[in-house]
Amino acid sequence: MDLSNLKPAEGSVKKQGKRVGRGQGSGKGGTATRGHKGAKSRSGYSKKLGFEGGQMPLQRRVPKFGFKNINRKEYQGVNLDTLQALVDDKKIKDTVDFDTMVSLRLAGKNEMVKILGRGELKAKLKVSAHKFTASAKAAIEAAGGEAVEL
Repeated sequence: MDLSNLKPAEGSVKKQGKRVGRGQGSGKGGTATRGHKGAKSRSGYSKKLGFEGGQMPLQRRVPKFGFKNINRKEYQGVNLDTLQALVDDKKIKDTVDFDTMVSLRLAGKNEMVKILGRGELKAKLKVSAHKFTASAKAAIEAAGGEAVEL
């Protein structure tokens, strides 16, 4: 090593960005690489989201439609075949309540449960849930069980 091949440590020296707007002598004075006139040449300029150069933006051209019901109740569906599978796996015996469904990860603790009628139920179960479809209620009662609405 000698004086001819000395250089700073890797990453210790950062290349400075171009210094614009520092006088005509720098070659980057005057308009400071922003071009002439218009909003983009001004300080404080920021383009609005969806701005199309003054053309009517897409989100204003497309008509509004539909509505969201703010009082809508969302139910987590649990089918009869799911309950039958749990009976077959000996995870539930004769009663299925909300706490059981939460512990078996069929529903979250803040959700409401609706029992749906897909599949068939052979086991005699006492099922407690927030809602039942007509077919699910009929199937539970046909199997000798009981459907209790919370």
